[in-house]
Amino acid sequence: MSAAKLLVILPLTAAFAYASLVGLMYLSQRSLLYPGASAAPAAARASWGENVSIETPDGETLHGLYSQGEFDKPCVLLFFGNGDHADNYGFLAQALAARGIGLLAISYRGYPGSTGSPSEAGLLTDGIAAFDWLSVRSKSGIVVLGRSLGTGVAVNTAGQRPAVGVILVFPYLSVLSVAQARYPFIPVALLMTDPFRSDLNIAKVKQPKLFIHGRRDDSIPLSSGEALYRIAPEPKQMRIYDGSGHNDIWNESTVGDVIGFVEALRG
Repeated sequence: MSAAKLLVILPLTAAFAYASLVGLMYLSQRSLLYPGASAAPAAARASWGENVSIETPDGETLHGLYSQGEFDKPCVLLFFGNGDHADNYGFLAQALAARGIGLLAISYRGYPGSTGSPSEAGLLTDGIAAFDWLSVRSKSGIVVLGRSLGTGVAVNTAGQRPAVGVILVFPYLSVLSVAQARYPFIPVALLMTDPFRSDLNIAKVKQPKLFIHGRRDDSIPLSSGEALYRIAPEPKQMRIYDGSGHNDIWNESTVGDVIGFVEALRG
C-alpha cells in the first residue's frame, strides 16, 4: 500500500474508532452509572427492619427497608450509592436503633424490588416520594443521608423538602464533573443525560450539613467533595478520613459521626 493511501486510511480508521467509542459510551452510560439496577425481586424476608412499598407520583413502586425509631427522635432517610443495596445497611440501622433513631433505606426505581428503570429524573422523584412517605410516620423530623450517587438525590430532596439535617458521604460537585475528569478524551458534556448537578442545587440546602469523605477515594475525588462543601451555605461541617477510600468508609468513627450529628440536631 502506498504512503499516500496510508495517510488517508489511518486518520479515517482512527476517526471511526473514536466515533465508535463515543457512541458506545453514549449508549451504555446508564448501565455504567447504575450498575446496581436489577430486575431481581426484593428478599421475601427483610435483612433488617420491615419491608415497605412506596408509590411514586409517576406510577412506580419502590421497595424500602424501614426501622422505626422512637417517636421523639428524628429518622434517617438513606439514599445509597449506585452499586449498593438497601440490604447492606443493617449495621447502620442497628447502630441508630440503639439510640432510638429510625432508618428508611429505599431501593431506587429499577433496583431490586422496585419497578421502572433508573434515570436522574426518576431517582430525584424517588427521593421526594420517600421523604413524603416518611414524613407521615416520623413527626420529629427527617435527616437525609446520601452516599456517593445518592448525595445528588439527598441534595435535591433537602432543597425541596423540610429535612432537619443533611449528611453527605462522598459528595460531588456533579456526576458530570466527575465523568469529565475520568474521561477527558470524551465530550461528556454533550453526551451525558444524567449529570446530577449538586453544584446548582446546594444553595437551596439551608439545613445543617455534615460532609464525610475519604482522602483515598479514587471514585469521587476528595477535591470534588471539598468544592461542593465550599459553595454550600452555612451551617456546615466536614470530616475527612485520611485512611479511607470509597468502599471502606463505614466504621465505628463514621457511624459515630452520623449519630452525633443527628443527636446534636435535637439539641
